[in-house]
Amino acid sequence: MHRRTLIRSSAFMLAISAVGPLALAQEAYPAKPVTMVVSFSAGGNNDVRARQIGGEVSKMLGKAIIVENKPGASGNIGHAYLARAGADGYTLGIGAMGPLAVNSWIFPKLGFDPIKDFTPIVLIEKAPLVLVTRVDKPYKSVADVIAAAKAKPGAITIGNAGTGGAHHLSGELFKQQSGIDLLAVPYKGGGPAAGALLAGEIDMMFEQTYAALPSIQGGKIRPLAVTSEKRLPSLPDVPTMTELGFPKVTVSNWLGLIGPKDMPPAIVKKLNESFNTALAIPDLRTKITGLGNEIGGGTPEQFAALIASENKRWGQVVKSANIKLD
Repeated sequence: MHRRTLIRSSAFMLAISAVGPLALAQEAYPAKPVTMVVSFSAGGNNDVRARQIGGEVSKMLGKAIIVENKPGASGNIGHAYLARAGADGYTLGIGAMGPLAVNSWIFPKLGFDPIKDFTPIVLIEKAPLVLVTRVDKPYKSVADVIAAAKAKPGAITIGNAGTGGAHHLSGELFKQQSGIDLLAVPYKGGGPAAGALLAGEIDMMFEQTYAALPSIQGGKIRPLAVTSEKRLPSLPDVPTMTELGFPKVTVSNWLGLIGPKDMPPAIVKKLNESFNTALAIPDLRTKITGLGNEIGGGTPEQFAALIASENKRWGQVVKSANIKLD
């Protein structure tokens, strides 16, 4: 009897010793630096925001958050890398609209499933766009654009940052909702497209608000409408597309924190709380909203729902417009 008790006691202690380190490791997260993968080049909005918010969260967690850029294939390379990473919370990533909601509809192969292969943690921000034209162009309003386009279908050029990007999709939505024909002109990025607009090579474009503001404030380009749900504090006199009768042309190039699938719920909860706390810091909020962007935040479930709804929405737009990579 005493021998059986000893055996059971030893087995129990062995079980505790096996589980103990795992439990302690989870409680102590993070026990080492965390890598945050950015699927775009250094210096872009995804990269800048990752470094800003990562710096704040690292102070809370007591461990460094190291940003690692893995650009290429419209964000697919970095997202594929993240999908294959361990789900221990030490490799996270900036989940972007293109790879998570658009690319599966225009690329023949991604290397990941945008819905099944990731753990949504928190939405960081939404970046609406603004329809702009050069100040010497005759278009003073969206109504002017529609009237001119109906008078000469296909004559007005609208630039974008490449097939399938937020610039391009906003233009396609606008065309579909207004019933006009505009000639889409793709460029290799938002910078070249904006340069073409300033040079007079194209008539207009949907540009990220944060990128367009300097030229708007400098009197070089004229804002006609924003794609946000409400008017932006940075452009209070510019109407929304909804106000002008085109509610479906509400577009934001959003980004958020994601990890590989099957991350431990306790780690997801800790990260979600930390990033929400960082998003409430006045200085960081100013850096986001001052550029015309909108603060994210919320629960992992809310971010997951946004990803799923956006993926479905843009799939319908891509199919309707027959958008394909050249």
